[in-house]
This record gives sequence, structure tokens and C-alpha cells, in this order.
Amino acid sequence: MSKTRNLLSSSAGAAIVLILFAIWASADILDDWAKVEPPPPPELKPVKLDGATTAFLILDMVPPQCDHNPRCAATVPKIKQLHDAARKAGAMFWYAVPGRDAKPEEVYSGFRPAGDAEWEPIQGPDKFRNGSKLEDKLKARGIKTAIICGHSFQGVGIGTGSALALRGYQVVIPIDCMASEEAYQEQYAAYHLGKAANGVAPRVTLTRTTMIKF
Repeated sequence: MSKTRNLLSSSAGAAIVLILFAIWASADILDDWAKVEPPPPPELKPVKLDGATTAFLILDMVPPQCDHNPRCAATVPKIKQLHDAARKAGAMFWYAVPGRDAKPEEVYSGFRPAGDAEWEPIQGPDKFRNGSKLEDKLKARGIKTAIICGHSFQGVGIGTGSALALRGYQVVIPIDCMASEEAYQEQYAAYHLGKAANGVAPRVTLTRTTMIKF
């Protein structure tokens, strides 16, 4: 009788565990959306760069897409300041200008491409794709590190930043020259690149333009 009672007790306990597990497992991320707390912000680090082995990638920074977005407009003077310092240091420059009929003069006048070799009409989040010559240009210059600034950073930042890291480059992300339509998209991009992405985050340094020296 005692064995029967213990067996029933064990079976009941197991059934309760299974029921509780089933209830827990039935919740998905939308059910838990309001309960999720954001992680602590990633650490920003100062960066010292060698201009000769550094590339500065300026992605999708055109006034028609950026001026209407205060978050993007606020990055323009930051990019200009970093652009001037990188030019002086002899860094490589490469611009992705969106649109099949894109022209280099569509980029902000303060930091436009210096010649045809510095830009391409490339769309999409990963600027290594769609016939881009970016990889060849990085290799030809012996680049080891790439700075990325740009608009719609949840796309171009994650797409191009991940592609760079997975190719073995060190990636520098100044958070004050990355912009999206919404603050959450920027937060997501910064956390994904700086903390969460396997194989990518160890090669990414989050910083600010004021923390970068050549």
C-alpha cells in the first residue's frame, strides 16, 4: 500500500511539473514582450587608429533620407568632424550611396567622396553584396580596421559590420554617428554588434567620435 501511495505521489508530482512546463513553454516572445528588461548598455572604449590601415565607411548618408529624421540629422556634424580627422590621417574612404541612379554629390557636402574610386551605388544592408568592389578595395589597401557611420543602422550597421567582422576586420562603431528612424533600432544595433552576435562582437568596439584618435 505504501509503495502504491508513493507511486501515485510521484506520478502526481511529475504531472504537475509537466503541466507547469507546458504552461511556461506556451509563452512566446510576444507574450513576454512587456516583461523583458533591456540589458545594461555596452561599454564604450577609446580607440587609437593607424590611418594607413583604417577604412572609413560612410553608408547611405544622403539628405533626402536623413534630413527628415532628427536622429540622423544630429549625426551629420559628428561624421564631418571624424571625416576631417580621418582624411588628415590618410585613411581609406568608401561610400555607399543608395539608388541605381545614385551620384556622389548626393552625399552631404561636408564629407562627400573625393573621387569615383571612393563610392558605389550600393543598396541593401550588406554593402559587400550586389556587385560591390568594397572587399577588393580593402584588400588592396591592406586595411585592418573599419569605422562605420551611416543611416538605417539596424540594417547597414548590422549587415556591413557583421560582414566585416566575419572577414577578420576590426570594426569600430561610433554610436554618435549611427542613426535609425527609432531609438530602439539603434539600441538593438549597438547591443547586437557589441554584445550579442557570435563571431562578430569580439571584433567590434563601440565608442564615440570624441574617443577616436589617429
